[in-house]
Amino acid sequence: MAIKLYKPTSAGRRAMTALTGENLTKKAPEKSLVLPLKSTGGRNMHGRITSRHRGAGHKRQYRLIDFGRGKLGMTAKVVSLEYDPNRSCRIALVQYLDGEKRYILAPEGLQVGDQVISGQGADVKPGHSMKLKDVPLGSLVHNIEIRPGKGGQLVRSAGAVAQLMAREGDYATVKLPSGEMRKIHIECTASVGQVGNLDHINVSIGKAGRMRWMGERPQSRGVVTRPGDGHPMGGGEGKSSGGRHPTTPWGKPTKGYKTRQNKLTEKYIVKHRK
Repeated sequence: MAIKLYKPTSAGRRAMTALTGENLTKKAPEKSLVLPLKSTGGRNMHGRITSRHRGAGHKRQYRLIDFGRGKLGMTAKVVSLEYDPNRSCRIALVQYLDGEKRYILAPEGLQVGDQVISGQGADVKPGHSMKLKDVPLGSLVHNIEIRPGKGGQLVRSAGAVAQLMAREGDYATVKLPSGEMRKIHIECTASVGQVGNLDHINVSIGKAGRMRWMGERPQSRGVVTRPGDGHPMGGGEGKSSGGRHPTTPWGKPTKGYKTRQNKLTEKYIVKHRK
């Protein structure tokens, strides 16, 4: 997908770029596969802000994505490639032989009219899904399950790809996009290929207002706050740099500070990303 440049009619337009979307099908989303999506403003069920700098933004509808690829052995035809406002990659609407329609993540190279299938015996082609025990070693995969039957949870954003490195016993070793090498049960499913929309990382937002459309509110740096505003890096004469290692507003170190505490899954990590 190509990137288009805007004419510099204003300061914001000068640096702005966007994806052209020429390979997308111009259609409204499938009505049976959308749900209303309420804006939370970063608040949890108790009304407290747990994710800061969220709010406003354009209204969206949630597209129901088939991460599990549960219809085994039945061929589906790609009806359309569509934009999804809830994720960085594109989605594909597929229709099975029995008439059922579902959305799946669109991998790189998938076109309208292609056939996809999931289950044992599927070819190693982009968009096909199978268990890790059936995937040839060295293959590139995405949408990987962590627990069998739960649906894909890993490697789902635009341009992401993992590689199946080895199999030993009941576990396969997968190299994730972060560089982490992780053991995953061979009964977990994965989709073949790389997630599409590779140019997403090259898009320049251009102006602050475009981030507001996406639901992100402005945020201030800690070092520019006043001493009494509750940030440990605030205050100082002139343009100070804080006088200490970078911290969160609650005093926790940031920029490299390790926060991983899940010791139950530590045994599945063969090599950490750092």
